[in-house]
Amino acid sequence: MSTQPSSFPSLVECRNCGAGAPLREHFCPQCERILTISRHGDYFIFFGLPRQLVIEPALLESRFRELSRKFHPDFYYNAAPSERLASLERSSYLNDAYRVLKSKVSRVEYVLGLEGLALGKTSGPEGGAKVPPSLLEEVFALNEELDDIREQREAGGDPAALRTRLAAARVPIEAKQRDHERDMDDLSVAWDARHDRASLEGLRTLVLERHYLRNLLDTIDRETALLGA
Repeated sequence: MSTQPSSFPSLVECRNCGAGAPLREHFCPQCERILTISRHGDYFIFFGLPRQLVIEPALLESRFRELSRKFHPDFYYNAAPSERLASLERSSYLNDAYRVLKSKVSRVEYVLGLEGLALGKTSGPEGGAKVPPSLLEEVFALNEELDDIREQREAGGDPAALRTRLAAARVPIEAKQRDHERDMDDLSVAWDARHDRASLEGLRTLVLERHYLRNLLDTIDRETALLGA
């Protein structure tokens, strides 16, 4: 099950009355003033949602609009400076949280970070990163094809024919991407049901491979651009 580190604060202090409020609260239960944001919280708590990878888009959108209205700085134009600042902080944090949670992949990456499996920096196929074992066949075949295409381009080969070859080179990579989408959906459902480490580690592997696949496609796009219109 998910756990929070022992140092994780459970309350945020109201700057107006000094009372403590749970992280899920946006307004002080005692004086009802807007609370300063706690950057130690998480986006799921902020939205009042359970930590899950499958989120109904309509629910997320509804919560976003509801909180946007509550935090909008226009409502705090004549408020105390601390409240104006709190509304700006919460509005900014809300936008950050919404941007992450509305995307399936960024939501997975965010949960990986919360659960202690952050990805760290990733490199592309030309940046020195180790090729994921499951992609060795695709990477080897693509590199051979790209080397030959570059040689043909530099020798004045027919651009139309080379573009056709590059388009064909995309096919197995995009097929692998579709496989990853299905696997990510399945593992997301599994983690929501069990909150198990194995599902998270599987998701981490998929996300790393997904980044590598995206970089492979970017390489094909760059080669295509060199051929001109």
